[in-house]
Amino acid sequence: MAFGISRHELNAWKSKCQQGEIAFLTHYWVESRFPGIKTITKVGCCNLEILKDWCLANGLDPAYLHLRDEYPHYDLIGNKQIEILKKEHLTEQLLRFKLGETIKPI
Repeated sequence: MAFGISRHELNAWKSKCQQGEIAFLTHYWVESRFPGIKTITKVGCCNLEILKDWCLANGLDPAYLHLRDEYPHYDLIGNKQIEILKKEHLTEQLLRFKLGETIKPI
């Protein structure tokens, strides 16, 4: 279950995914298999070829894509999550969810 996001943010992510664009959605998340992890970033796109290419370009194995629902996505957690949010210049998400070291807004 997603915590810390609005219905508007979720709908904007879904819309971008449906348009075949890479979309990022970070939210609070609790999973007992990952102690200490408090957030997750879903990287989604309904065009599977674009999403698979994005995974490969970022050193991620497309075999771990979540294909079980209407919005295919890759779950980013931990250091890789922070690395990619920085690479994608998603400073607002880094600051909002207090990820990594102190980031100065651009």
